[in-house]
Amino acid sequence: MNPTTQPNNDSPASQASRHLTPEEVSRLEQQGCSSDNWESVTISPLTDLSNIRNAHFGGRVSIGEGAVIRNVPGGIFNCTVCRDARIENVARIEFETEAPCGVGIAVACLDETGSRPVRAYPGLSAQVATLMTRCPNWLEERLLPGLQEFLDLRMPPHAIGEGAVVRDCGRLLNVSVGREVTVEGARSLVNGCIINNAAPGRPMAYVGSGVDAENFIIEDGKVASGCIVRNCYVGQGAELEKGFTAHDSLFFANCSFENGEACAVLAGPYTVSMHKASLMIGCQTAFMNAGSATNQSNHMYKLGPVHWGVLERGVKTASGAYLMLGAKIGAFSMVMGLHKTHPDSSAFPFSYLFGDERGATVVVPGAMLRSCGLLRDEKKWPTRDRRLKRKLPMHDRITFNVLNPFTVDKMLTAIDTITELLSHPADDDLYLRHKGMKFTRAALERAKYLYTLAIYKYLSMTLPDGEFPANDNGPLGEWVDVGGQVMLRDVLDEALRQETPSEADRLFDAAFESYEADQLQWIGRRFGEWWRSRHDRIAAGAAEFDDLVEEDRTDYLDSLARETRMLAL
Repeated sequence: MNPTTQPNNDSPASQASRHLTPEEVSRLEQQGCSSDNWESVTISPLTDLSNIRNAHFGGRVSIGEGAVIRNVPGGIFNCTVCRDARIENVARIEFETEAPCGVGIAVACLDETGSRPVRAYPGLSAQVATLMTRCPNWLEERLLPGLQEFLDLRMPPHAIGEGAVVRDCGRLLNVSVGREVTVEGARSLVNGCIINNAAPGRPMAYVGSGVDAENFIIEDGKVASGCIVRNCYVGQGAELEKGFTAHDSLFFANCSFENGEACAVLAGPYTVSMHKASLMIGCQTAFMNAGSATNQSNHMYKLGPVHWGVLERGVKTASGAYLMLGAKIGAFSMVMGLHKTHPDSSAFPFSYLFGDERGATVVVPGAMLRSCGLLRDEKKWPTRDRRLKRKLPMHDRITFNVLNPFTVDKMLTAIDTITELLSHPADDDLYLRHKGMKFTRAALERAKYLYTLAIYKYLSMTLPDGEFPANDNGPLGEWVDVGGQVMLRDVLDEALRQETPSEADRLFDAAFESYEADQLQWIGRRFGEWWRSRHDRIAAGAAEFDDLVEEDRTDYLDSLARETRMLAL
């Protein structure tokens, strides 16, 4: 699923390139061309010289069949222009000797000071990136000894690839442009590569007008509309547009970022931020939707911007939401208001989190479960996968299920935690407190009910006959979410013993393939007698869950209809 081949930019422009004849040199000079040394310029036997005008050449330059080069006053230096490539109205294209073209850049995500760097390369997956930055000892102790050899195999050619288009641009310095990639109107590109892995005629890799990028890899992604990018990896189907600015950030499958800013962010699959006032900083996300003016802070003005946090899969933030990092927000939760006490709500997925007047966090566990938008999201994500129909190797493995062993195990544990909390009296302000968060007794009692129904719903989907798998008395196993892929912790631990990213990726591939079987085995081990004795309740519980969701949908549509009538002419 995540091959470790080199990027498929073209190699030399022609298998049989040759030097120019004196007559050909004279013709090119008549067409406004010049060279530091014409002996260093080679062409394909089928190169049409009439398509080469007003360009200077320096160092070793090879020009392929069908290539078009027009108006490059600053020159093309040490570059292979592959077959059918088109270069028009570009200030300068230059490659320095042994330039890495962005491969191996250190991306200082999460901790902005750089103590958790990700070394980016073509083919980087959200899973490997997560391990690098969340487990920095893996990079330092296991990967670094052989990492340069690994990176060398992925170095892109110093070339403008076959069928690529570069036009109306400023300077390109040490930027490898892959097969069928289009770069148009970019302001300045320095030390990077733009890679297309898609089938012929189906490229996604694109760089558009006004883009200013330095130290970057754009792989089957899009960066356009005046974006400013520094030290970033933009992955498959990811799009940065409308003046977005980013530094030291990673954007994986199908992310969409516009208008705002990202600093030191590991944006897992389907993270979305669309608004001008939104600042994403020092956090890991997946399936996230950031409301307008969403903000985090990672600097306490003591030891630098060293704080960071995790927003587990599916977190949404309301307009103006603020988190003081470090913080850890439970899966599929809604964050509203200002939170200044470093909350850790990871034990309570599907919650509403409200910031009170003092910045403390009030949690309503499980409240998101009855939202009609939750399962709508689960259905829409696969249909909005921009990687589909491109026939490309997909680097990021994605578990789309909202109810999965990771979130269900959290709910099972939360029920026990809630039972314990409810055995204690409330404080004078009528709140129960746990790990700095505040809960009302009514919210906790309601959460037990909602979590139980959601677990019934999960069992109805995974056990259609209502029969639990036998318990083989094996180790229970903990589930983790690694960059959007749900897997057993044993897989993660084994990956951390590997010495190359490729070996880790192979383990992740195997875990992705065995997910269904592992899930059934886990159900057999995790669900005890209490649940098994109620197997005949699964269908009814699932139906009750569906009724709650449908009730929410009906209420929402009724409210929407009232708004429409109110606004009618």
